[in-house]
Amino acid sequence: MKTSVEISYYPLNDEYKKHIRAFIDRLNNHKGLVVRTNGMSTQVFGEYETVMGALTQEIKAAFELPHSVFIMKVINTDLQQIPE
Repeated sequence: MKTSVEISYYPLNDEYKKHIRAFIDRLNNHKGLVVRTNGMSTQVFGEYETVMGALTQEIKAAFELPHSVFIMKVINTDLQQIPE
């Protein structure tokens, strides 16, 4: 099953940009994912198991930084084809 996830990461830290970029870079290293970013969020597309496995791994790594917040929307379809 294809899935689309919109995710926003808020590291409550003075160096928040560095942590956000590192999180996105780690997501981009996972095979089978399409990762798109904009000023508000990151969208991740792929097979449900692949996407959720990658997110579980990378959110856990991000939680090594105290006080990290994630907001996610998960949709059970591939929304890549919808025009912006």
